[in-house]
Amino acid sequence: MRQRFFTMFAITAALFVAVVLPAQAAYPEKPVNMIIAFTAGGSSDVQARIMEKYWNKYIPQQKWVFVYKPGAGGAIGFGEIAMSKKDGYTIGGINIPHIIIQAVTQKAQFKLGDFDYICQVVNDPQCVVVRKDSKFKSAREVFDYSKANPGKLKIGLVGPNSGHHMMYLDLKKQLGFPVTEVFYKGTADQNAALLGGEIDAMLGNLNDVMRSLEEMNILALAAEKRNDFLPNVPTLKEEGYDIFSNIRRAFVVPKGIPADALAFLRETFKKICLDPDYLKDMKQAGQPAEYLDGVALFKHMQSLDADIKAAFGKK
Repeated sequence: MRQRFFTMFAITAALFVAVVLPAQAAYPEKPVNMIIAFTAGGSSDVQARIMEKYWNKYIPQQKWVFVYKPGAGGAIGFGEIAMSKKDGYTIGGINIPHIIIQAVTQKAQFKLGDFDYICQVVNDPQCVVVRKDSKFKSAREVFDYSKANPGKLKIGLVGPNSGHHMMYLDLKKQLGFPVTEVFYKGTADQNAALLGGEIDAMLGNLNDVMRSLEEMNILALAAEKRNDFLPNVPTLKEEGYDIFSNIRRAFVVPKGIPADALAFLRETFKKICLDPDYLKDMKQAGQPAEYLDGVALFKHMQSLDADIKAAFGKK
């Protein structure tokens, strides 16, 4: 009798839980916001759109809603990510070293510990770029002209306090490089300014120029070796300058989202980054794909801290 009573009690309790307590919904159960800290049409946006295509392949039930928050070299958008609700329904794209620079140079609304890191997806070398009809045919010609004509050369940068700005400061430190710098909110604006003749040259990402090679010339890459996309373009190192600079793109969430949501995002993004069709699309778009998991990415960012503080005169 007693065994029968406990059996009936267990069945009744199970039915109560099933009826009264709703089953926990599987993440994600609604659309996910994707914050882009730069203007629409720039490299960060283009890469995220490719990522979105494959998110839809693996997670077709929930879409991304793109939210653009450009300005201050990405600081506005990065701050928006950090302050978002910690529920897993806001993801953001970040650029490195931009986000580290802003954390050490500005009264930014975030610090590196305010994020959980999903993964890195791109390692994009920076380059010296001019219009197709420019009189400059090499990076050395650009640098020599700037020295002979102080302040006359107009150089376009995304920033301030961006990776472009850091490369510019490195050029100033090593070469003098007395130019007039012109800052833009995003790469789309910067490209338009170069093509419109508003500036004479720009420091930009390889991907920003790959989509405009009919109208722009890449004179040199700030990389250790030549890039497979443009094997005929020399590095600044080959030209005699020890200038190395890249822009890495990654995805983060505000620190403290549910552990299962973070694990899901990391697993899904890794699956996307290893998808052969995704890699083909990245190559076609001129996006230099390079995957790093969230833990490795954060360690890399921490390793840059001292150099960035030195470049911007911070202790």
